[in-house]
Amino acid sequence: MSYESGGIDVAFVITEPCIGTKDASCVEVCPVECIHPMPDEEGYEESDQLYIDPNECIDCGACEPECPVEAIFPED
Repeated sequence: MSYESGGIDVAFVITEPCIGTKDASCVEVCPVECIHPMPDEEGYEESDQLYIDPNECIDCGACEPECPVEAIFPED
């Protein structure tokens, strides 16, 4: 599972340092629950990393400083 921009403006993306880490600190601070899969969602264990759903993200930036592996960046 991954989310690609496909013409949608993506505010933030989660990049390669998240692979195998899935710390989920970002999930805890997201006000709109746009980071998937969440630890309690189906597919969490099978997923290599977390993804930000561009249709749900409100570009608040709360997730970026919470990532312990600095995997979240603004999509430029």
